Amino acid sequence: MVSFITRMPYGIPGDVTRQSESTIEAQAMNASLPFTRYGIPGKIASSKFVPLAGGEVAADVYGILVRPFPITGANASDPLGTSVPPVGGVGDVLKRGYINVKVNAGVAALNGVVYIRVANGTTGQPIGGIEAAADGANTIVLTGARFMGAADANGNAEIAYNI
Repeated sequence: MVSFITRMPYGIPGDVTRQSESTIEAQAMNASLPFTRYGIPGKIASSKFVPLAGGEVAADVYGILVRPFPITGANASDPLGTSVPPVGGVGDVLKRGYINVKVNAGVAALNGVVYIRVANGTTGQPIGGIEAAADGANTIVLTGARFMGAADANGNAEIAYNI
């Protein structure tokens, strides 16, 4: 039996939290530029959905990579397929809706601004990662996104995107 003392965890980054409120579209992905995890924004380059590489501006963001259900593309480093997207193929992209994300820095709060790291990435704060605090020219605002509350114990939070 599991007891939750404060609240249940939000879930897994990339999970769409309110299906009926979401617009998701399929996009071809570039096998040469794979995503490292779900729940991060991407852009269109050469007609393919690819992760941010650094130096982007807010207008470059096309959507957020959605974790499919049931999960496909599991591999040896991620046997349940919870965080490592398949390389290439077709991916689901959230254009509007609510999604779980991993908050890499800052303290998420209800109606808080959502930032994306676009420069000076580190292991804990990678390029393309979601943050809850501005870091000068290293982050940009994810236009149309707001946190829906605080992050859980694992650093996962829900955001509303283009709602």
